[in-house]
Amino acid sequence: MADYKRYMRLFVLFDLPTNTKKERKYAARFRKDLLNDGFTMLQYSVYCRICKGQESVDLHIQYVAQVVPPKGSVRLLSITDMQYARMRILVGQKKLQENIHQQLLLF
Repeated sequence: MADYKRYMRLFVLFDLPTNTKKERKYAARFRKDLLNDGFTMLQYSVYCRICKGQESVDLHIQYVAQVVPPKGSVRLLSITDMQYARMRILVGQKKLQENIHQQLLLF
């Protein structure tokens, strides 16, 4: 149980311009970079990944800072896994990917 408490969730929340072909390319590349770094899409512009401790969070923040597009709004938020577990879903349900990650933490 103590190991479970050390896990954190890092969220990337963004609003990127997609008016031009170049902007759409930047946005698509950013999403691909997030997926390649282990993030999963919770909602269209909200991605999340599990990190084991603050050092891991800091490493992934550095990665995101390196791949962020030149325009738009990108925000990062880290919370403990216990705080994440208290999240309430008002409409819809957890995605399969979220359930798999939660099960992996228990083993």
